[in-house]
Amino acid sequence: MESEVRRLNRYTTFFIRNSINRNTFDLLAKNMTRLFGTNGVRGVVNEDMTSELALKLGKAIGSYYSKSKDRPKIAIGTDARISNSMLKSACISGLLSVGCDVVDLGILPTPTLQYAVKEKDYDAGVIITASHNPPQFNGIKVIDLDGTELAKEQEEEIEKIYFSESYRKVAWDKVGSLSRWDGAIDLYIDAILSKVDVDSIKRANLHVVLDCGNGAGAVVAPELLRRLGCKLTMINCELDGLFRGRPSEPIPENLEELMKKVKEVGADLGVAQDGDADRAIFVDEKGNYVFGDQSFTLLAKYIVREKKGIVVTPVSTSSALEEVVKSEGGDVIYTRVGSPIVARVMKKVNAVFGGEENGGLIFPEHQYCRDSAMTIAKMLELLAKEKRPLSEMISELPRYELIKIKLHCPNDKKDKVLSMIKERVKKESEVKKVDETDGIKIYTEEGWVLVRPSGTEPIFRIFAESRDRDKAERLVEKYKELLEEMVRVA
Repeated sequence: MESEVRRLNRYTTFFIRNSINRNTFDLLAKNMTRLFGTNGVRGVVNEDMTSELALKLGKAIGSYYSKSKDRPKIAIGTDARISNSMLKSACISGLLSVGCDVVDLGILPTPTLQYAVKEKDYDAGVIITASHNPPQFNGIKVIDLDGTELAKEQEEEIEKIYFSESYRKVAWDKVGSLSRWDGAIDLYIDAILSKVDVDSIKRANLHVVLDCGNGAGAVVAPELLRRLGCKLTMINCELDGLFRGRPSEPIPENLEELMKKVKEVGADLGVAQDGDADRAIFVDEKGNYVFGDQSFTLLAKYIVREKKGIVVTPVSTSSALEEVVKSEGGDVIYTRVGSPIVARVMKKVNAVFGGEENGGLIFPEHQYCRDSAMTIAKMLELLAKEKRPLSEMISELPRYELIKIKLHCPNDKKDKVLSMIKERVKKESEVKKVDETDGIKIYTEEGWVLVRPSGTEPIFRIFAESRDRDKAERLVEKYKELLEEMVRVA
């Protein structure tokens, strides 16, 4: 199947060769797949994600920010992938060509670059990363001047510039300059240390097994843990763009070495990061995998107990979160899936905490983005203050069974399939309530099911939750069969 990015490049060529006027182009653009997905622009290197695309996207990004400032200052960084230099160089060239000054921050986690953009005098940031995707993938994500990821409307403005090639043109003596700054990591670590009880963590003398997955977290997390006084055992903490230690996604089947090592060395905690280190997944002292919704709920319990207030999360998050937050005097607001959406709602309602069920948590006192290093520090603070093992605290949380699967669906069928499912669900007698915040979330006596199209892949995701595992499995199977039927006939 033709990839999203390649198909978009084909539309661009068609637009240029046929000299389509702007109104016609705008109409065409509304009816084709977007360049930006849920988390930036991603694709397979030298197939979809090419140096040509990076160059043109750099020019489009620079042209967009040049509308509000004559000479924007853009920070750029990368994760550890082997294609980063190629894409970064091309993107920098595009930015410079339209009159932006660029500051290279080097290899660093996405939240580290976001914090630098927020705190320093940058007008925007660009991070070259494909997060947890396999090593053949890479991507480009744009960060706004407040450190948050771009809103959909901003991405659409950049897309218009990209497809119409209406780039800013500057004279030969107005092209941008390139410089380097190596202080972002220290700035970021110092900020985290200023927001946790360092003395309590040091006194607890916690032993942590750290698995950076050969990703960008390796340039921050080991130093952070040392400065917190932790005894440290490291695995996969060498930068390796091929991810030879383990696949980048921190799911149970990829963390068997970490779970084994925690038990082997008698550690208090294990922690794993994804490729760009915006998510953290934990392993308890018994070597058990702690799912992201559990660590989210646990931290929410203590944050809301202390601060009260609102927690923001997507509709895909376990009901355990709402049960715990309300029991501590707080409230939950649900959003569509996507950390930028969660972050913006958090800012709007002045939330005390937020995040996603995949281990991506947002601490507003630090910054409005997913941040694995801050998550690690806060979990260590909790362990130090409670003086109880992680497994014990997790066991006290409400127990729900959450099952996640995915099913292939061509991008051009997604809207029709979703519409068909919504019509079918309305006729189901067992349905108690339907929520269409993102995809369709169906509440029944047995639990709930969320069916939603992915923003980055040609798939639908199905989440099903119940207090009983068998009931959750029945819900997943029922809606899997329904989705397969809808895809066939669409």
